[in-house]
Amino acid sequence: MKRLAVLSVAVALLWPAAANAQLTMQMSNGWSFSFAGNVNAFWVFTRGNTALNKLTNSSVRTGLLPAFATFEAKGKEAGMNLGIHFGFAPQINNGAVHDNFGNGTQAGAQIDMRQVYLTLGGEWGQILAGRELGLFSRQNILNDQTLFGVGAVGIAGGQNAGTTLGRIGYGYIYPNFDAQLTYSTRSGLPAQLSIGAFQPSITLGTRNANGTCITICTYTFTKIPRLEAEFTYNQKSGPNKYLFWAGGLWQQTWNAATGGTSKSSVGGTAGIRADVSDLAIVVNGYYGGRLGTTLLFSGNEFAPNGDPRKSFGGIAQIGYTFNKKTTIAGSYGFSELKNASTGETVATGGNDAIQSLWRSYTAGIYHQWTKSLKLVFEGTREQNGVGALAPAQVDVSGGFMLFF
Repeated sequence: MKRLAVLSVAVALLWPAAANAQLTMQMSNGWSFSFAGNVNAFWVFTRGNTALNKLTNSSVRTGLLPAFATFEAKGKEAGMNLGIHFGFAPQINNGAVHDNFGNGTQAGAQIDMRQVYLTLGGEWGQILAGRELGLFSRQNILNDQTLFGVGAVGIAGGQNAGTTLGRIGYGYIYPNFDAQLTYSTRSGLPAQLSIGAFQPSITLGTRNANGTCITICTYTFTKIPRLEAEFTYNQKSGPNKYLFWAGGLWQQTWNAATGGTSKSSVGGTAGIRADVSDLAIVVNGYYGGRLGTTLLFSGNEFAPNGDPRKSFGGIAQIGYTFNKKTTIAGSYGFSELKNASTGETVATGGNDAIQSLWRSYTAGIYHQWTKSLKLVFEGTREQNGVGALAPAQVDVSGGFMLFF
C-alpha cells in the first residue's frame, strides 16, 4: 500500500509521497493485510501581541494531523473488491496539567478512533460504509499546507489538548469524521462523483463556553440522514497537474419529535489546485447557512428566531518546491460568521453584523529529509475580530513527521 493511501484515508491526499508500507502480508486465502501510519511531534511557541492577549506559551504537541496507526485488509470475492480499514489517531500531548487533560482527570494522551469502515467495489464504483472523513469541505483541508504542520493553535490555545487547528476556522469548516454510507464512481478517471448519507447532527443556537444554551436550542430532532456530495476533476498535461473540486451539504432538523417545524442547513464549497512544474497554487472557498463555524454543527447556527447565521471563508495559498525535496509555502485564510438578517437586534449586534471573524497568515518550510522523514518549520499570525484591539497572537513551530 502506498504511503499516500495512509494520508488520503486519514486526512491527507495532497503532496504525494511514493513508497511502500513497512508491513504488507499476503494471506493464504487471497487477502492481504497492511499496516502503515505516521508519528509527528512539534515544539510550538505562542505569544499574544495585543492588549487583549499577552499570553506567552511553549508546548510540545501533535500538529494538525494526529499520529496515525492504520490497519487495512483487502480481498476479492465474487468479482468484488472488498476491504476493511481501522484508523487509530493518537496524540502525544496532554492538557495544561502534567499527565492529565487539564481538568483533574488522570489520563494519557487522547486516542481518537477516527476510522472504522468497509468498502466494496468494482467497475461500477465503490461503496464505503462506516466512519470516515466527511465529503463536504474535505478537499479544503486535504490541500491545506498546514496539514503537514501546525498552523494556528487558537487564541490563547497553546496548552490545549488534541491537535492544532491548522486552518480549521481560518479558511474552512472542519468536515469531521462521521458515520456514513457513501457511493463513489469508479476511480482512475479524470472525473469522480461521491454522494453519501450521513449520520445527522443537531443544530444549536447560541451557547456559552460550557455548552449551556443561551438562546433557542430546540432544533435537536433528526429524522433523515444528512446528504453530502463532492465532485472532483483531475487533469494532467505534461509535468503540470490540475485539480478542481466542488461540494455540497443539506440537512434538516426539527424542534419536535413529531410534527413541529423544521430548519434546513445548506453549504457549498469549491476550489482549484494547480501544480505547474514546481509551483503549486491553491484557491478555495465555502458558504453556508446554519452550519456554524470552525467545526461543523458546533453551535451558533441560527438566531433566536431560527433564521440562519451565514458562514463563509476561503484560502489563497502558494508554494514552490526546490530539488523535489524542500517546499516553501505561504497562505492566507479567513472564516466569518454573520448575524442573521432578521432576529438579531441592534442591541445584540445588529442585522448582518459579524458574529466572529478569524484570520491567519502562515509561512512554512517543509523539507523531505529522507524518503520517510519530513522536517517542518512554520510561523503563523492569527487574529480574532477586526481592528487594532482584536486579540491576536503569533505561533512559531518546528518539528518532525515520520511516515511509514
